[in-house]
Amino acid sequence: MASITNKNEIKDSGELDLGRLLGELIDHRKLIISVTSLFTLLALIYALFATPVFQADALVQVEQKQANAILSNLSQLLPDSQPQSAPEIALLQSRMILGKTVDDLNLQTRVEPLYFPLFGKGWARLTKKNAGSLDVVKFYLSGANDEDAPDAEVRVIDKNHYEITVNDNVYKGTVGELLQNNDVIIKVDSINSEAGNEFKLTYYSRYKAIANLQENLSVIDKGKDTGMLTLSLSGYDPVLIQKIVDNIASNYLAQNIARQAAQDAKSLDFLNEQLPKVRSDLDLAESKLNEYRKKSDSVDLTLEAKAVLDQIVNADNQLNELTFRESEISQLYTKEHPTYKALLEKRKTLQDEKNKLNKRVSAMPSTQQEILRLSRDVESGRAVYMQLLNRQQELSIAKSSAIGNVRIIDKAITQTKPIKPKKVVIVLSGILIGIIFSVIIVLLRVFLRRGIESPEQLEEQGINVYASIPVSEEFAHNILKKNKSGTKKNVEYAHFLAVENPADLAIESIRGLRTSLHFAMMEARNNILMISGASPNAGKTFVSSNLAAVISQTGKKVLFIDADMRKGYTHKLFKASNENGLSDYLSGKVELQHIIQKIPVGDFDFIPRGIVPPNPAELLMHRRFGELTNWANEHYDIVIMDTPPVLAVTDAAIIGNYVGTTLLIVRFEQNTVKEIEVSIKRFEQSGVIVKGCILNGVVKKVSSYYGYGYQHYGYSYSDDK
Repeated sequence: MASITNKNEIKDSGELDLGRLLGELIDHRKLIISVTSLFTLLALIYALFATPVFQADALVQVEQKQANAILSNLSQLLPDSQPQSAPEIALLQSRMILGKTVDDLNLQTRVEPLYFPLFGKGWARLTKKNAGSLDVVKFYLSGANDEDAPDAEVRVIDKNHYEITVNDNVYKGTVGELLQNNDVIIKVDSINSEAGNEFKLTYYSRYKAIANLQENLSVIDKGKDTGMLTLSLSGYDPVLIQKIVDNIASNYLAQNIARQAAQDAKSLDFLNEQLPKVRSDLDLAESKLNEYRKKSDSVDLTLEAKAVLDQIVNADNQLNELTFRESEISQLYTKEHPTYKALLEKRKTLQDEKNKLNKRVSAMPSTQQEILRLSRDVESGRAVYMQLLNRQQELSIAKSSAIGNVRIIDKAITQTKPIKPKKVVIVLSGILIGIIFSVIIVLLRVFLRRGIESPEQLEEQGINVYASIPVSEEFAHNILKKNKSGTKKNVEYAHFLAVENPADLAIESIRGLRTSLHFAMMEARNNILMISGASPNAGKTFVSSNLAAVISQTGKKVLFIDADMRKGYTHKLFKASNENGLSDYLSGKVELQHIIQKIPVGDFDFIPRGIVPPNPAELLMHRRFGELTNWANEHYDIVIMDTPPVLAVTDAAIIGNYVGTTLLIVRFEQNTVKEIEVSIKRFEQSGVIVKGCILNGVVKKVSSYYGYGYQHYGYSYSDDK
């Protein structure tokens, strides 16, 4: 026996747990289907009524600026170097660009038709009811700040007139005229809507409008070092978002061209300031040279002096060129940059060469030195002046023909299909969430359920189970029918199952109980059977009454006593009188022969509860009750007593001292093992030994099949052979 028990425990603790879990899901299939259907319906409603979100996109190319080839290659090889597109993406999302778009398109003002909350907008879209439009070119509300967005309501009177409500104040306005007061400043250019339609106007601060645009704008680099940027903007209005994307791209292009022209203009301004100074210095140097020649009567230089002069002038020209380059490079790089370092090294080399030439000049005669110095000033000044003139012309041409390094490849276009909501995904998500949610509910019910689900749970605690009575199909059907009809009448005493449907599975189980009791009561001190329970609604009356009818069918003389003098209802079940009952006999009002009734449909005798007494426990302790039990034991083959629950009142413990056999009714999935143990202990404290239990209301479940292998089989008679 021990080996069998251990084997079952191993089997139950192993793979059958998963099977039982699957069985629980099958048992709760109606719940799962209902919850899943609910979530699917909600998802479907959301998919239909949610406002579609569209997306507009444009393509912009940022050409790489011409720079040092070696430097460019080095930048590409550096792993931590910043991508060339990163600054441009940041520039596109800057307040400088987006702020101009906000100003150009008046995005500080949002005009929306007024709809019924939640479903109004979706219903209008499904019914294709167009509310029209309102062209507001100027709008401002007093008290607007960055924290909140004040609202105003506009009602259309006709094509040329409207009224606006602000702070419970109503103002009338005319199309094309500026309406200005302490609350609002508004100008409506046109009205394209029917009279009576209402619109909601929301005013945002400039910062808030830019922030909203930054939140919805996406700039993505299409590939590394491609210079191709995709501008994407999502919104509810497909026409508006297309205008916004186009405006952002145009503003970005305009600022890029302006930036290029600004650099050239700044350099040109600098040259315009320096040219007069250089020309003045050149004129001064030429006059000094002419004066010295006249003074010293020297006209020409020697061949050596001319060669040195040419070299010195060439060095000065190169140094001047490096000065121009340094001014440009300093705007792009720091002094630690390789390009900047190369320029400084070249300048040092030229300066060293110039110093050597100056030493050669110092070795010449003084007259030649002076003429050479003055000639050098003239030639160097003339070369600088010509360089500045050439640079001035180049910058003038560059400024007038600046095109920047940005161009718009694809203008903005709005996708025909909305990107949100994705109806198929939403519906599938609703189904999936419904399944998950319903499964969680089932699992919680399973894990939180502590009721007894099988006879094995009681037998493991050493408690005998004499029978497992399934739920009557007719009883369950009647309850469902009564509930649907809306009647509140207690259906428990509306039908006597053993008489109305003796072939029911529950009655067949009670017949099995009859057989078990026949042998179990052989060693009892008397033939009195008490049926009690741990808690109310366990089915004591159902089992005891039908058991009495089933035993009487075997020809035995049966007495059924309704010992529940508090809430007993068997007289209603048997359609008998309750005038003279057990309480009346125990109180001495009537004699014994006046309380016994014959139940024709069941062929057994019956003692009702009688009038509800104020002291039922005290009446049960009266000697009359002992006399009643002795008399019933002598005159009947079996006496069945229906008693109140032992955990509720003490009546059952008192009655247990007069009976020979005591059985407890255990409700399937309602009573716990702990409750049954406490009930048995309560009886034992009163000197009553509980013979065993009856598991009532067993529901045929798939989980029970997988978990315990305990099933009820139907076996009925048929005329078919």
